[in-house]
Amino acid sequence: MAQAANAVGEFFAQNDYTSKRLLLIVPDNTRSGPIGEVFKMIFDAIGGKAAALDVLVALGTHQPMTVEQICTRLSISLKERKGKYRSVKFFNHEWDNPDTFTTIGRITADEISEISDGLFAEEVDVRINKLIFDYDEFFILGPVFPHEVVGFSGGHKYVFPGIAGAEIINFFHWLGAVITNPWVNGNKWTPTRKVVEKAASFIDVPRKLFAVVAVNDQLKGLYIGDVRQAWEKAADLSEQVHIIYVEKPYKTILGIAPEMYDDIWTAGKVMYKLEPVVADGGTLIIYAPHITEISYTHGKILDEIGYHTRDYFLKQWDKFKDFPRGVTAHSTHVKGIGTFVDGIEKPRVNVILATQISQERCKKVNLGYMNPDEINIGDYENKADQGMLVVHHAGELLHRLKSGYIPSIPKEQKR
Repeated sequence: MAQAANAVGEFFAQNDYTSKRLLLIVPDNTRSGPIGEVFKMIFDAIGGKAAALDVLVALGTHQPMTVEQICTRLSISLKERKGKYRSVKFFNHEWDNPDTFTTIGRITADEISEISDGLFAEEVDVRINKLIFDYDEFFILGPVFPHEVVGFSGGHKYVFPGIAGAEIINFFHWLGAVITNPWVNGNKWTPTRKVVEKAASFIDVPRKLFAVVAVNDQLKGLYIGDVRQAWEKAADLSEQVHIIYVEKPYKTILGIAPEMYDDIWTAGKVMYKLEPVVADGGTLIIYAPHITEISYTHGKILDEIGYHTRDYFLKQWDKFKDFPRGVTAHSTHVKGIGTFVDGIEKPRVNVILATQISQERCKKVNLGYMNPDEINIGDYENKADQGMLVVHHAGELLHRLKSGYIPSIPKEQKR
């Protein structure tokens, strides 16, 4: 961390922010890494010189955070909040409040067609939290990991979807779902990342990135500067430290979700990071005894549409076209790839929830059920020879086959 502190200090020594109004965009508690430590470095370097240094939590469509939770995110105590950091204003991104947003541009249908290789051809409205325009500059501080929707998280992804409007969020999440998770996750310049960068090109506020690469909260790299350049360097390091290669797929995987995931909307990352190494017809168990809810923000919609493969939705698009595409995208990512032929859906992987969510509700949303109290983790550990794998703190490290084989199915045009 000493090297990181030196890098932060050097950045501010070379860039004068005296009397500037600065906004720091940070992720919520569903992202790991020493975010708070870097925040404190930034505050120590510039907090006493800037006219303002405030914090906006990039919720996307997650739940708002309490002051106590934001303090935890920033690794400060409530006492410190009222003392040393009392000048820092905390903001949650109010994604469900229309007054939050302003339109900054539109991506044309021709541009979308080119970016998506013809999968889509529609104009996309780009709205963003207008709070950023109250500041002279904003900083993005967050980790970079392999990601199911854009390939690698971080950078401008903390703006889109972090503080963005529904139109751009729903569009590029569904684009990622149509391409499918195994083809996107852990690849840098995906069509979805290109959409994010195109949307970001409409922002005329100066900005810098503090990109964190960490494993088990241990800092591996900190890249500071131009958002795109710093993100690219961080993604290159993430590819080295966040991807695990295995010899062969497993019949049964027990993925243990950390408590930072408080619903299946976030704990679905267990499936996203492990799907490539589940054998055809195999089982993936999302083990999370602390989880009681499918999604705190989108649960009603998921109760209605359930969890299904991509083709289940594509081949019945008229039936599902009016649902938020970001939610249908999540549905397909958790269910995984599969087919839908002659009205019969065949997912490649059997996804089972071992949570506090009832068997009845699991069945309602088309996922399997196991009682977490009846699971003995030891029954699955150290049994690779029997086709079993246990992954602790699942959801961040991407698993791939050494052969490079990616289980998938041909792309289809959206109707």
